[in-house]
Amino acid sequence: MPIKIPDILPATEILNNENIFVMTENRAVHQDIRPLRIAIMNLMPTKIVTETQILRLLGNSPLQVDIVLLHPRTHTSKNTPEEHLTAFYNTFDEVADQKFDGMIITGAPVEQMEFEEVTYWEELKEIMDWQYHNVTSTLHICWGAQAGLYHHYGIPKYPLQEKMFGVFSHTFNKKHVKLLRGF
Repeated sequence: MPIKIPDILPATEILNNENIFVMTENRAVHQDIRPLRIAIMNLMPTKIVTETQILRLLGNSPLQVDIVLLHPRTHTSKNTPEEHLTAFYNTFDEVADQKFDGMIITGAPVEQMEFEEVTYWEELKEIMDWQYHNVTSTLHICWGAQAGLYHHYGIPKYPLQEKMFGVFSHTFNKKHVKLLRGF
């Protein structure tokens, strides 16, 4: 099934050219199906590139997915045109009274900074607290995962010689904690 995105979002043409099923808003409202509502808090400086990458993956879902793009109001973007943010993005304040099936919090190139030094840290903490009551499930990506672990569980980050990524074996000591549900 398709992702439902604004017709004029730059990612629309790219995804259509890649044969990703994208549905126009007009067509989506005529289907008798409740789409999954996913909020995407895009913290990356290159928002158009990041939203295209995420939408490419969501477009492979068997469900209709209705996305709401978010950006921090407490940070001024240097790499994304203000017109793009105004046309396609909301701030947290604009959606705080809504419920979502899922949320994605992206990474950001601030991994060398202390969390408290990030300009939008206080706002992000508020969003991460809000999600407990308003979002069914949240996926934190890259730095967003570090931020989530630090905020929710007090797990600090530490510097490495080089970037580490992949899927790693884990062992858990407590079976009945929310973080480990389903494992």
